[in-house]
Amino acid sequence: MIKKALGIGFALALFGFAWAPAARADEWNRATKITFSQPVEVAGHVLLAGTYLFKIADSNDRHIVQISSADGKTIIATVMTIPDYRLKATTETVIRFREVPAGSPEAVRAWFYPGQTNGEEFVYPKRRAIELAKASKVVVPAIAVETIDVADVAALKTAPIIAVTPEEKELPVAAAIQTTPVERVQTVARTEPRQLPKTASTLPLVVLFGLVSIGLAVGFMVFGRRRDVAAV
Repeated sequence: MIKKALGIGFALALFGFAWAPAARADEWNRATKITFSQPVEVAGHVLLAGTYLFKIADSNDRHIVQISSADGKTIIATVMTIPDYRLKATTETVIRFREVPAGSPEAVRAWFYPGQTNGEEFVYPKRRAIELAKASKVVVPAIAVETIDVADVAALKTAPIIAVTPEEKELPVAAAIQTTPVERVQTVARTEPRQLPKTASTLPLVVLFGLVSIGLAVGFMVFGRRRDVAAV
C-alpha cells in the first residue's frame, strides 16, 4: 500500500512538472486555433473558411501576430497590431469584427486570448483602413506607408502607424485610439466577483497532490518502522 502511494505521488509530481513548461509557452505566444465558417479579412489578408493558428510572433515586439495553417507549418501572414483592452476577461477566445463595405468579407478588428483583458487590434494597410473607417464610422489603425514587405518582420516593427478617421484625416494613434488599460469603476470592482479564467492551469494542484502523497507514504513507512522497533 505504501509503495503504491509512493508510486502515485511520484507519477503525479512528474506529470505536473513535465507539462508546466508547455503551459507557460502557450500563455507566452498565445497560440490559438481559430475556425472561420466563411472568408474573413485580417489586416489586408483574406483568409478562406477554415482553421488557422494565431500566435504572437517570436520577437521582442509583442505586437506582431503570425497567422499560420492549422498545423503551424505554413505561415500565411505576419501582421502588426496595437494594444486593445476590455474590462472583463472571458474563458473563451474572442474575435471582434468591423463593419465593412457591402460585398466585402468580414474584417477582423481584434483578437482576445482566453483569460486576458488585453488583446491585439489589427493594423490595416492605409487604403483599406480608409475604406473601413468610412464604412464603420470609427477610426482605424493603419500602416502609414503605402508599400511595405509584410513578410519582413523588421520592416513591420519600424513601420509608422497612424489612425485614419472616416473623414480620411490622419491622427497619431495615441490621440485617437485607446491603447492603455481602461480602469474599472471602484464600485464595480468591489461588487463584481472575480472570475478566474477557465484556461487557468491546474498543474500546481496536481504537483501539490503528488508531493502530499509522497509525504504521507514516507510518514507511514517511518511510523511502521518505529512500531516494529518498539515491538522488539
